[in-house]
Amino acid sequence: MFEAMAELEALCAGLAAERMLPAERAQLEVVHEALRALIQDGDPQRYHETNEAFHAAIYAGAHNSYLAEMTHATRYRVQPFRRAQFRNLGRLAKSHIEHDRVVVAILRGDREGAARAMRQHIMLVCQEYEAYAEAI
Repeated sequence: MFEAMAELEALCAGLAAERMLPAERAQLEVVHEALRALIQDGDPQRYHETNEAFHAAIYAGAHNSYLAEMTHATRYRVQPFRRAQFRNLGRLAKSHIEHDRVVVAILRGDREGAARAMRQHIMLVCQEYEAYAEAI
């Protein structure tokens, strides 16, 4: 599931880099900064909720409703695994750094860079989940 999620999200991020409107780019930056503030709180639940808004902004920015629908459905299926990895020590800060690479590429209009950064982010989420599962 994570492999499919990585490819769907990568496609969304790449298209968002090309298609996001200026107001959508500004909103993505606002949500990204909200995530930065939540790192200090160390609240995985609030980070998770804002993280959902971050990813949804990218799906919407792709301007492909069918792709967004498939990506949301797949994201819903992997949700329990994604949420668990936020309990790993330092994971919130790492997630934000990964998101930063995606945001920078989107803001530059770099389709390939945005797709690559998002794909790497989702596969790191998978690795973090596996580390969490092994530790419990």
